[in-house]
Amino acid sequence: MLQFSNLEVWLQRPKDIVRKLVSGDLDLGIVGLDTVAEYGQGNEDLILVHDALEYGDCHLSLAIPKYGIFENVNSLKELAQMPQWTPERPLRVATGFTYLAPKFMKDNGLKHVTFSTADGALEAAPAMGIADAIVDLVSSGTTLRENNLKEIEGGVILESQAVLVASRKSLIQRKGVLDITHEMLERLEAHLRAAGQFMVTANMRGSSAEEVAERILSHTSLSGLQGPTVSPVFVKRNGKVMADYYAIVICAPKKELYKSVQQLRAIGGSGVLISPLTYIFDEETPRWRQLLMNLGL
Repeated sequence: MLQFSNLEVWLQRPKDIVRKLVSGDLDLGIVGLDTVAEYGQGNEDLILVHDALEYGDCHLSLAIPKYGIFENVNSLKELAQMPQWTPERPLRVATGFTYLAPKFMKDNGLKHVTFSTADGALEAAPAMGIADAIVDLVSSGTTLRENNLKEIEGGVILESQAVLVASRKSLIQRKGVLDITHEMLERLEAHLRAAGQFMVTANMRGSSAEEVAERILSHTSLSGLQGPTVSPVFVKRNGKVMADYYAIVICAPKKELYKSVQQLRAIGGSGVLISPLTYIFDEETPRWRQLLMNLGL
């Protein structure tokens, strides 16, 4: 069982987690990549340990109304070329991303823009007349549609998902933190590698393990991670112990599972058992070696 110090900070706001990591008051944290980009801003005290935990998928995007002067505007370029935006009447953008949003607008040539934060849901700001557009996280897009807003071509600022981040100071100076981080990284990688994979076990009659393996390897979808495991199944017949059957074990992805079972049956497999996999530990993850390099270790 892993133990973590200052566990209560995981209940705080994501931006507070990042700030505590930067200050060294927290060792490890899981937040969205958007939070790291907004509040970490390239700070060297913050280290990205794992950049793709494969949940919390969303993207930071610019959205505008579907109606009025924006009805026929469908790209960032068209928005930037609208004559309405002047120093006296800038494009008003409501957002909680006060670093990423202005940087994105500047980088894309939108000169006359002002930014504000809105109380409550940002999506309501254009309808209330307090903003022309919003910059916010989008997952399914349902909330935007419900508020008659649309995303536009070129308006995605950042693709985001959950990431594991750490304090450089803690990793180097605090005893045991680097070891815990190593274990967490190995477990996360092994779990992600196993996601959607199933262990398939079957019995197959054959003259030898090699002959059975040859039949299995004639179907590329049955090769597993490196190849099938083939071992004899011993039975006692007429007072003699012999191996008429061989047990085979392979790994198969979920989308290929039924096809794999059909192929096993076609080459003489029977008694097929299916088990989900929780972890697949392989060679040491490159992310660990990269982390050590980033730390200068």
